[in-house]
Amino acid sequence: MGKLPFQLGIHPINWVGEDVKEHGADTTFEQIVDEIQALGLTGTEMGRKYPTDPALLKEELAKRGIQLVSQWKSVLFSDPAYREEELQAYRKHVEFLQGMGSKVISTCEVGGSLHFDPRRTPHEKEVLRFDDAAWSSLAEGLNAAGAIAQEYGLKLTYHHHGGTAVERPEEIDRLMELTDPRLVYLLFDTGHAYYGGADPLAVLRKHYDRIAYIHLKDIRQEVLDQARAANADFVTCIRQGVFTVPGDGCLDFAPIFRELLDRKYSGWAMLEGEQDPAAHPAYDYAKKSLDFIHTIISQESR
Repeated sequence: MGKLPFQLGIHPINWVGEDVKEHGADTTFEQIVDEIQALGLTGTEMGRKYPTDPALLKEELAKRGIQLVSQWKSVLFSDPAYREEELQAYRKHVEFLQGMGSKVISTCEVGGSLHFDPRRTPHEKEVLRFDDAAWSSLAEGLNAAGAIAQEYGLKLTYHHHGGTAVERPEEIDRLMELTDPRLVYLLFDTGHAYYGGADPLAVLRKHYDRIAYIHLKDIRQEVLDQARAANADFVTCIRQGVFTVPGDGCLDFAPIFRELLDRKYSGWAMLEGEQDPAAHPAYDYAKKSLDFIHTIISQESR
C-alpha cells in the first residue's frame, strides 16, 4: 500500500447532515468520533453534534488522537452593508480555530444562495448570480477576512459550493482572479466541482498553487442527471443521494491522486459522503472508500 503524502481525515457530514437536518439526527458525537478513531483517521471538521465548549471538545478529540482541522464559516461579503459585522464574526471564528490548533478555515459566501442567504424568501427558486459590484465587494471582504486569518497563523480557504454563486468553473476562476493569493486560498472539493459543471482534475491543475485544503467527495451520475432534468435545487439533490464517498460514484480519482502525488501535496484532505447514513452507513462506506483510495495510491506509487 502506497503511503499518502498528505493527511487524510473525515468530515462528520458522513454521519450527520448539515444541510439536511434529518440525516443522522439521532447520531451522537461519541459515535462519530469513536468511529473516526476506529477507521484509523486523525482529522475531522467541526460538526453540529460536536461540543461547543472548546475545553471539552479538545479533551474528547485528544483522547482519541483526532485533530480539529477546520470549521465551516458562512460569510456575506457580496453586500457591503454586512461587511463589518461579518468581519467581527470571522475574527471570533478564527480565534476558536486557532485555540483548537486548526490551520485552515473553510469559508463560503452565501449571498445569492437559495438555501443559505438569510435575505432570501421561501418562494424563490434560483441562485442569484453576482453583478460586478457584488463580485468586487466579495473580493474585498475575503481579502480582509484572509488578513484576519493570517494574523492568527491560519489560512482562509474558499469553498466553492453547490447551490451558491461560486459553484461554476468560471466563477471559481473569477474568485481566484479577484482575490489576493497571499490572503485567499482555495478549498478544492471534487464533488462540488463536478456538481458545478467543472472537470475536477482541470480545477486541481489550474488552481493548484492556491489550494490549501481538500474535500474528497464523489457523485452519483444517474441521480445528478435525474435532478438536473427535474430542475431540482441543491438540498433536494442531497436528499436524493447525489453525493457519496470516493469510489462509489462516477468520478475518476486515479488522475486526481496522481496529480496530488506528483505535486507532493502535504495538507489535509477530508473524506466526504454527505448522504443519508440510514441508507448508507457512514463507517461502512468510509471503510470501503479508504480501501479504494489505498488501492489507487498503491497503483499510482509504482
